[in-house]
Formats: sequence, structure tokens, C-alpha cells
Amino acid sequence: MCEKCATTFVTRRGLLAGGLALSMAAPLVASRASAETAAMPVSPDEAMQRLIEGNARYVANTPVNTDHSVGRANRALGQQPFAAIVSCADSRVSPELIFDQGPGELFVIRVAGNFINEDGLASLEYGAAVLGIKLIVVLGHSACGAVDATIKVVKEKTTLPGHLPSLTDAIRPAVESAMASDPGDLLAAATAENARLNAAKAQGAAPILSEQAAAGKLKSMAGVYDIATGKVSFI
Repeated sequence: MCEKCATTFVTRRGLLAGGLALSMAAPLVASRASAETAAMPVSPDEAMQRLIEGNARYVANTPVNTDHSVGRANRALGQQPFAAIVSCADSRVSPELIFDQGPGELFVIRVAGNFINEDGLASLEYGAAVLGIKLIVVLGHSACGAVDATIKVVKEKTTLPGHLPSLTDAIRPAVESAMASDPGDLLAAATAENARLNAAKAQGAAPILSEQAAAGKLKSMAGVYDIATGKVSFI
């Protein structure tokens, strides 16, 4: 690269980075100011405890986040969620309800089968680097249709129509790993393994997530939501 081209490249890259930082800084400062009164978790363990307590309220049918108009004006200024939830797109799985958290408190990424692809990983990096999330939870659930479909594809060696093969290909490693242990309930075992593998993938993703995890600023966990009871079991 010539000296002139190199100078132009560096200058443009600096401008882009600076512009991105400035565009994100204003709403983030505003949201942090408003979040101070809400006692936002300051560590991964505190974030985890907040989710555990919220799920306990959901199971007991004693939610505290019922008035979603509270804080609406402040939320218009920015956001600072304390945790990211990678969940299935299943209509019965609603992370904000399951963990009894209000608007602006969870950064939710949803895809059938709750696996992490490139887009999901980029979203998590944004959540960690810009929004300041402390915790990532990959949340599987009972009776997951995406995992069940993948089991059938693996066992019967069939091919699904349309774009569905890309989905089953992403879940296949978890199914094959679960099958190797010959579990009594393959669907449950594969669902748990899928959550574990993707939680590990998130925590080990370089450079952003792995660096924050190594510094103790971020933790990635796996969980399984039981639709019948409402309880989340962390694994």
C-alpha cells in the first residue's frame, strides 16, 4: 500500500470509529444515569442472582414488573441492559416474563433452537462492548421443536425443505454429542447440550467476549426453561 493510501485508510478508519463512539455515547450516558436508581447489577454474579430471583417470582406468580409505562421517558434516551438472553423463537418462551424483568433490562436474541450464529455473536459483542451487559444466558426449553427436528434428521438421515437445513446443521453437534451418551430422554439431553455448547461458544469468542470473560467482567451460562412449571434450571 502506498504511503498516501495508507494515510487515507487510517484517517477514514479513525473517523468511522470516532463517529460510532460518539453516536453511541450520548444515549449510553443518559441510560446509565437513569439506571443508577434501579440498582443495576455491577458484576456477572449479581446479574445471575437477579435473574434467579426474577424467575422465582415468575414461578410463584408474584411478578413486580407489571407497569411497563414506568421509566418510558428515560428508556427513550438510551438503554443499559444487564444481561443478554439467547433464547428460542418458540412463542411460549418470553425471557422478560420468565425472569420478571422490565423493558430495557434484557438484551434478547431469538432464533429457533437458541444457537449462536455470526449475527447473534455480533449482537452479543455489541451488548458487551457498547451496552455493558454482565451476563449471557443461552436458554433452551422443554419440548423444543427445533431440537426435536434435528434429532429426526440425524436419526433418519433426512433433508428438510427450504432453509431449514441451516438450522438443523447448527444444532446437529449437540444432538450427536447427546446421542453418544445414550440418554434415556434424548430430547432433554440434546436441549441441555445445545445450551451448554452455545454458552461455551459465547464465552470463548475472541476478541471481545473472551477478553471480557477473562477479566471477570462477563460470564456466559446455560439454562433450560421448563414450559410446564415456568422454572429455569441453570446447568
